[in-house]
Amino acid sequence: MRNVLVTGSEGFVGKNLIATLRQQKDVHILTFDIQNHPADLKNLLDQADFIFHLAGVNRPQNLEEFSYGNAGLTEQICRHLADCGRNVPIVITSTIQAVLDNPYGTSKREAEESIFAYGRKTGSATYVFRLPNVFGKWCRPNYNSGVATFCHNIAHGLPIQVNDPNAVMNLVYIDDVIQAFLKTLDGVVSLEEGYCLVQPVHVITLGIIAELIESFCKSREKKSIPILSDPFVKKLYSTYLSYLPTDQFSYPLFMNVDERGSFTEFIKTSDRGQVSVNISKPGITKGNHWHHTKNEKFLVVSGQGVIRFRKVGSDDIVEYHVSGEKLEAVDIPTGYTHNISNTGTTDLVTVMWCNEVFDPEIPDTFFEPVDLKI
Repeated sequence: MRNVLVTGSEGFVGKNLIATLRQQKDVHILTFDIQNHPADLKNLLDQADFIFHLAGVNRPQNLEEFSYGNAGLTEQICRHLADCGRNVPIVITSTIQAVLDNPYGTSKREAEESIFAYGRKTGSATYVFRLPNVFGKWCRPNYNSGVATFCHNIAHGLPIQVNDPNAVMNLVYIDDVIQAFLKTLDGVVSLEEGYCLVQPVHVITLGIIAELIESFCKSREKKSIPILSDPFVKKLYSTYLSYLPTDQFSYPLFMNVDERGSFTEFIKTSDRGQVSVNISKPGITKGNHWHHTKNEKFLVVSGQGVIRFRKVGSDDIVEYHVSGEKLEAVDIPTGYTHNISNTGTTDLVTVMWCNEVFDPEIPDTFFEPVDLKI
């Protein structure tokens, strides 16, 4: 069992790291944050077998806090460990701004130098991550993250301000950061010029980020979901959802209701078709049509029924008996007229996937009874 100390444990990165470390069976977590007394730090350092030093200052009330909260605190940690003869591996989060000659960049660069010097003096493993902008769940909005602010404000119906839509952002996702951190526990890192890397880095303009998040908000009305095959869009959409107000997790769907039951569109996508829910009353048959190219999958999740097929131009009828007690997907091939009948005494509930979103201009749906004798 290793004692792993996380400084800055209540911050954005710290919370995500601790949530993941709790899933590790061989780790005991020690935490240090602003609410701790400074004297607590030495005691925690004496117990630590590995350190993630995430604490730092980036929005101080005065510039002197940069020096103390970044360079000073890091130097204090390194000096104590060295004086005690403790060779403890340490990870520190720095920033790509460490190359800049401003108070923040200078303080982070000095913190890096303290870590490297500690490693040279003690032989301890040291890992310095110069992180670009990090985004993901639990990041504080209206603070120092444009992504967090955009997600929060748009999710809450508040305005956003995009000063320069062409401004290029270099972003890493919090889960990718945490995975890179975890690898350091085993001494595994990707390095470039002595600095640890988090990959991938997503390069995208501020204007596109804002447009994407606006589209996420509007997707409920369109019953759509983003193209999640794009890794950045997938991560950004997950981030946006984490900022939804707690009383707005659900949203209504329009139900087309008549005496036969109902039909409700659930999800539409530009490349993977759409998903709908069909409810049929007992004794009701729906369908009796066929398609040239459109194809579907039916999944009965409640009730009992039968799906019937007849190849266009043939007299032979094929039947598939379906039930919510035995879930099975049924393909609806092209060129077969088909219907679904409720043969039970309760509502027949069917999840229906179609390979394309319905287009009233090109419906590709042709009426023809399955049973020609009716």
